[in-house]
Amino acid sequence: MKLSDFKYPLPDEFIAQYPVEKRDESRLLVVNRENDNISHHTFRDLPEFLRKGDCLVINETKVFPARLMGTKEKTDAQVEIFLLRELESSLWEVLVKPARKVRVGNRLSLTDDLYCDVIDNTVSGGREVRFNNNGNFFSIVQKLGRSPLPPYIKREPEDLDKERYQTIFAKVRGAVAAPTAGLHFTEELVKTSKSRGVRVVPIVLHVGLGSFRPVMVEDLSRHKMDSEYYEVYEESARIINETKSNGGKVIAVGTTSVRALETAVTSDNMVKTEKGWTDKFIYPPYLFKIVDALITNFHLPCSTLLMLASAFAGQELITAAYREAVNEKYRFYSYGDAMLIL
Repeated sequence: MKLSDFKYPLPDEFIAQYPVEKRDESRLLVVNRENDNISHHTFRDLPEFLRKGDCLVINETKVFPARLMGTKEKTDAQVEIFLLRELESSLWEVLVKPARKVRVGNRLSLTDDLYCDVIDNTVSGGREVRFNNNGNFFSIVQKLGRSPLPPYIKREPEDLDKERYQTIFAKVRGAVAAPTAGLHFTEELVKTSKSRGVRVVPIVLHVGLGSFRPVMVEDLSRHKMDSEYYEVYEESARIINETKSNGGKVIAVGTTSVRALETAVTSDNMVKTEKGWTDKFIYPPYLFKIVDALITNFHLPCSTLLMLASAFAGQELITAAYREAVNEKYRFYSYGDAMLIL
């Protein structure tokens, strides 16, 4: 398949700039792969599509305020420093803006006590920087940093984003963007699902640049994903495997959960306890080993997220579903509506 196969038109007014008032009030487009049926619901209807013995796999990564503002030593030029991932203590891979003005050897100051030295360029176009790390680094970041809202949200972060750009499952700090399919869940919705005999199990994939870096090559086989940290816990793996053995559905909440599960797969198509870094790129055609159903948002044209959804549902059905969503004025992207693919 080619990059151009994943283009679609979307009016700007369909790009959600704010979340809905209550998480589960977002709309839910349900896509049935067996009969190609597409139906319209609200997210709070989700438990109606779950069955006793099914398993929801959620991503419990937690977003931290990764956007920092600093100044170049000597020139006092303003520089945005976007934290991507910690490589080792005090050593980070970051993106800088404007990148052309930040070179190896520069020192970037954030406060009187906190600065970083640019020590290398990265293959992904970022920089490696080392912080002097006086005091508790993450406590400082929590105070100084801003919510890393995606660039298609055309406003500055607000107080509401501190809560709403975080899932109710968020526990393990490390993501620079939210696993957005999980944003629609409420505690009440989880409770209702569990009351129907559905198990909810956590995994972790720290959303980083890998999920969002644009595909720049027409031949998809030449695209290289940036690595993201993931972990599949022992108890979660046990429950997921038990679900599959008993004929239940494994329902991944988000493309991040899919990539973690499809990375930690055994030769007999079960999930293993595992942690590490994954650069798995899923695009059509792909044979899914673990995931039976997918909850996901509506994604950018030509994005790896759209390609994964197309691999799961089939490109023709996803194209039809997106066309239906546009016709029905669904809200798109991170703060937008959701899709359930059965």
